[in-house]
Amino acid sequence: MGVFDKLERGLERAVKQPFAKVFKAEVQPVEIASAMRGAMDDRAAVLGPGRTMVPNVFTVELAESDYERLSSYSHALTDELVAAAEDHADAQRYVAPGPFEVRLVSGEELETGIFRVRPAAKDGRRGSGERGAAREFAEAQQAQDSRREEQAREQAERQRSQQDERAEASYEEAAYRRPTQPARSRRRTGPSLQIDGRQIPLTAAVTTLGRDEECTIVVDDPGASRKHAEIRIGHDGPHQQVILRDLGSTNGTYLNGEQVGSEQLRTGDRITLGRTHITVQLEG
Repeated sequence: MGVFDKLERGLERAVKQPFAKVFKAEVQPVEIASAMRGAMDDRAAVLGPGRTMVPNVFTVELAESDYERLSSYSHALTDELVAAAEDHADAQRYVAPGPFEVRLVSGEELETGIFRVRPAAKDGRRGSGERGAAREFAEAQQAQDSRREEQAREQAERQRSQQDERAEASYEEAAYRRPTQPARSRRRTGPSLQIDGRQIPLTAAVTTLGRDEECTIVVDDPGASRKHAEIRIGHDGPHQQVILRDLGSTNGTYLNGEQVGSEQLRTGDRITLGRTHITVQLEG
């Protein structure tokens, strides 16, 4: 069970008794807490080595019926949500420009059971070292978004170029292939990983993953450890085995949503390091 899973269970237990008659099939506190966690992870901005800043003010828009139902308990509920946000920030080693705040508001266009979380950054700490933290966060966020857009454009351009090259090669091969030439058998490929649209073959017996430049596959993710995990390829008799092993990472290695220490991989498995998702493709 991950850190935030424990937080959600604790939050659920904390509100279960007093709110048992209030929270039925509508919005649940753990759903709001989970959405806040996702907003923190999605909007995290790296300001420097070991310093990742996240939003600290969360406005939760609720349907009018949900808002009326929750408003009587807003103080207790927001206290629990603030505590969950603080614990998640500590677990992920995030910093914030000020104290965490949660605000519940009514959204007229929302239907019962539907809610939105709008994150924002607000300065709230004293001291010259923290002045303008929200502006610093906004600038870092803008720069990070620009880098991601540029990377997406470059990746799309590379994919188009590769597709054009493959199409041209296929055309030339078809044009010059002898009519009597027997069709070649489908070439089998070895294990590979798909990361951010890239297909990376696993050609070594041991492949390391992490933020360290010495890793076989460098994962540019503040939630990943320097040496986070490794993938080993071996054989059990005639059968190939591909094993994922955590290397004592800070935030843990997850396979299909479950934290693992060492586990055999199969085609279609999803590995998660920090906020990076990796899809496994074995020999085809």
